[in-house]
Amino acid sequence: MPAMDSSRFLFCLFPILFLMINQALGQLPGSLSLNCTNENGNYTTNSIYQTNLNRLLSSLPSNESGNGYGFYNASYPLNSLNEHIYAIGLCRGDVKAEDCRSCLNNSGYALPKLCPNQKEAIGWNDNCMLRYSNRSIYGVMEISPHFYLWNTKNILSSRQDGFYQDLRTVLYSIRSEAAAGGSLRKFAFGNTSTPTFQTIYAFAQCTPDISEQECSECLGGAFGDIPICCDGKEGGRVYRPSCHFRFEVYSFIDPTTVTQLPSPPPIHSPPPSTNKTNTSQGSKISKSRTVVIIVVPIIASLVLVMFMGICLRIRKAKKKLKNNLSPGEDTDKIGSAESLQFNFDAIKIATDDFSEANELGQGGFGSVYKGRLLNGEEIAVKRLSVNSRQGNSEFKNEVSLVAKLQHRNLVRLLGFSLEGVERLLIYEFVPNGSLDHIIFDPIKRAQLDWDRRYKIIVGITRGLIYLHEDSRLRIIHRDLKAGNILIDEEMTPKISDFGMAKLFGVDQTQGNTSRIVGTEGYMAPEYRMQGDFSVKSDVYSFGVLVLEIVSGQKTNSFRHGENMEHLLSYAWKCWREGTASNLIDPALTNGSRNEIMRCIHIGLLCVQENIADRPTMNAVVLMLNSYSVTFPVPSQPAFFRDSNVGSDMSLGWKNSSEVITTGSDRSKSSSVKAPENEVSLITEVIAIRLVMHKRQTKSCFGTSLPIKRRL
Repeated sequence: MPAMDSSRFLFCLFPILFLMINQALGQLPGSLSLNCTNENGNYTTNSIYQTNLNRLLSSLPSNESGNGYGFYNASYPLNSLNEHIYAIGLCRGDVKAEDCRSCLNNSGYALPKLCPNQKEAIGWNDNCMLRYSNRSIYGVMEISPHFYLWNTKNILSSRQDGFYQDLRTVLYSIRSEAAAGGSLRKFAFGNTSTPTFQTIYAFAQCTPDISEQECSECLGGAFGDIPICCDGKEGGRVYRPSCHFRFEVYSFIDPTTVTQLPSPPPIHSPPPSTNKTNTSQGSKISKSRTVVIIVVPIIASLVLVMFMGICLRIRKAKKKLKNNLSPGEDTDKIGSAESLQFNFDAIKIATDDFSEANELGQGGFGSVYKGRLLNGEEIAVKRLSVNSRQGNSEFKNEVSLVAKLQHRNLVRLLGFSLEGVERLLIYEFVPNGSLDHIIFDPIKRAQLDWDRRYKIIVGITRGLIYLHEDSRLRIIHRDLKAGNILIDEEMTPKISDFGMAKLFGVDQTQGNTSRIVGTEGYMAPEYRMQGDFSVKSDVYSFGVLVLEIVSGQKTNSFRHGENMEHLLSYAWKCWREGTASNLIDPALTNGSRNEIMRCIHIGLLCVQENIADRPTMNAVVLMLNSYSVTFPVPSQPAFFRDSNVGSDMSLGWKNSSEVITTGSDRSKSSSVKAPENEVSLITEVIAIRLVMHKRQTKSCFGTSLPIKRRL
């Protein structure tokens, strides 16, 4: 049994295993929900890593590693290379100190047993959360993995609207209070009465090592999982690494056990002297006080006048800058972009003056070069075409927006550079190139076993959830495909190429455009034909991508024996005839067949023609992580046709809108070039196209490296 299958097998049996462990201890602290991950590698039994991990976990619940309010943070060195194991423990805000330490001790014993040999794991208990990793996790806001629990009792359907309205009120009230809790504790609880005289109790908590803004964002995203975890239920819980919350219709928190945070010590004036011998000294003090009383107001007045003068100058300067900007431009965002600016000469040196030897690829927006900074960091530099008509202020504004997209499954923007007509974008370097150069290569794709393919699917899912739900901006990618998924040295997928993305408002769910951009075969039917786009448009593209990863073949050039078919048509016929296993790439000689079939099922659900029938990405991640979820039956996918219909995807489509298509292989994909004034960074687009098409033997963002099996 492969390592990943073993971990999931343990996940299914963890209640039995945990019961056996705690019976041996003679103590059962409550149910433990856990997530074991292989993403950061494994350690061998009886190794130094295991020894030091046990030492770290046994010493974590000590006064030295805690802040006195239920939060514990510690690390343990591994070697002389400054590598460490890191651990964090967080107890619920109303748990007593001795119960907190007991919970962490028991979790510290059980978690390594339930996640054998994994270097990273997290476990949630009724009273505490424990996590450890071989990477630094302190001060990092993380939203996955996550876990749900729910009350089995249902709310009467006639009362659900009022119930959830009151629930939102109390949750968003305690979110603000918890986020403002400071560095000692971020915990708040409250209750509200419903019109049916039912009381809703809730608490919210974050790890105090993250900022107020990050705590608020983490809890806001967790609240958004309520329809997934506990729709129609009287209670529920959502656990994330950096935050969690719970609500019930009964009281489950003891307010008397919540330790009050310390208040700043009061400032006391010294008592007056009663010693008669100090009369002369008291007189001197009195004179000094008189001088202070006279001088201080004068100085304060001068400072106030100077401060008002400075404020007026700043206000005048801002007004002048605002008048020079285009309408709707945010001067604060422009200012924040300055901190991301690189010296142009430094980038010229890093890329050897943009030499041809360092060129990674070309595209309509410019060329991409590999570079190395003086500190040794490898970068990818996109040199935008000088024909782009976007102004410097708009360019800086978009850079500041893109830089806010920080997620391990998104390509990271490091900064930019401006020098005359030269405009550069600096990204992290991703060595293994794009997924299409691996998964569609008959030789390379054989090195992608199922565990690696499953990891890529899960990573793409997490990246899309961040874009759709958890980032500061709600973003529709609009061009999700294998060519826009970059693969790093750890085989972690990173979504790239946001040049066609759309920014949504907080409450906006869909949009329409007459300028349709995207790649044939990946575009949802409602978008391709009417210009309607939403998060479900990305879901459709994701479904196509999943079926490509499972089959190892392109959607528009799927080969079945001697016949060329469309991937969706073939997948649907196989599913309908009960032969879905025929879709599986013959190169997949091992791996969980049940897991592969689940992914085929998910892919078909995502490409359904009816938008409402497609799952959200939150629902997709629940399907991937839970073995108890009942899947809906998929309906016929969009653009299904019999094998006797030609392979031209535009057959029968009528649309007067302008269509701009892209393709990872330009020799086989017709495209319509955008008008010159729309090439480069368009102001309505919130990000910048990253991946350029492969140039002959060169791959996007790096040469195609051999895939290394990670131990």
